Amino acid sequence: MRAFNSSVRLVVIAVSAFGFFYPPQAVAAPAQEDVKGGRDHPLIQRFSGSWMVGYKSNDWDQAQFPTGMAVKGDKWVDPLTTEGRLTKVIYISPIGKSPLEVFRNYEQALVSAGFQRRFSCESQCAPLYFHMRSNDNYTSGMQWAKGSVTTPGGSRYSLDAGVVTGSEGRLWYGTLPRNGQEIHVMVYTAIASVVSTNMAATYLQIVEPKAMPTGQVKVDAKALEQGLKAEGKIALYGLYFDSGKAEIKPESKEQLAGMAKLMQAQPTLRVYIVGHTDNQGTLESNMTLSQQRAQAAVSALVTGYKIDAKRMAGRGVGSLAPLASNAAEEGRAKNRRVELVLQ
Repeated sequence: MRAFNSSVRLVVIAVSAFGFFYPPQAVAAPAQEDVKGGRDHPLIQRFSGSWMVGYKSNDWDQAQFPTGMAVKGDKWVDPLTTEGRLTKVIYISPIGKSPLEVFRNYEQALVSAGFQRRFSCESQCAPLYFHMRSNDNYTSGMQWAKGSVTTPGGSRYSLDAGVVTGSEGRLWYGTLPRNGQEIHVMVYTAIASVVSTNMAATYLQIVEPKAMPTGQVKVDAKALEQGLKAEGKIALYGLYFDSGKAEIKPESKEQLAGMAKLMQAQPTLRVYIVGHTDNQGTLESNMTLSQQRAQAAVSALVTGYKIDAKRMAGRGVGSLAPLASNAAEEGRAKNRRVELVLQ
């Protein structure tokens, strides 16, 4: 591969577990004003001289990434779905910069920074693009800059989902491993609006793993009863433990109260309280820890709420019954739980 001008500057500075330093931006001034509130992502900055026309950033959201060329009904087949801090950005590059030049600069910058390619498309990528355009979901909630895309002849095109097109499109998706987790980045570059603009548009999608805010939803007695009737079990995420420990933390009080209320309202109800872990550490240590956590919940209900111990049995199954893949933190977080199961 021939060398390309370093027109894309990529910065990856790990301060702690996915803490990033936000460096000052060293890019050429865009021809028009960027979208209000938008800023270059600290991991990957814009192709020099580009205009940021679309921007969206959510602290916690879900996104998909293609893993192959297969498309069915304008939908990617077997995409990878991941959750975390989501950023979406659309740039328009300076007049005269081809989609190929812009794309190669992004690709080179990502690879040089250590990103591992998971999938890429070099030609006939329009079917992948049309999945993104399906119902314009890929730009849902995106803020747009003021102005329009203007051709040399004076024609104007609105700033909306159609800024990125299926013409001369190329796609690259890769991940950057960090501390057992992964950052996901997808770059798609194509002609901006129509070929007569003589400009390229680039769509960036970035998902960074982070700890999901917890304790925002409590499972009360009514919800517990409904879950047990429907499934025979229900997962509880309102019981909190420090990492590697089995002592129930004080913020678990509300969840324990809901469990106690259910048991008090149904005197004949008998349950298993089952501890689950992710797959970090050995199976033996996780089996022990999950058993200890389950028993801690039983003990808390007996001593704190006078629930008959004979109505409950604590069991630990470690990582043997996951709800999601343990390959990424979002899955491991779902797997670390206590379940209430009907006897």
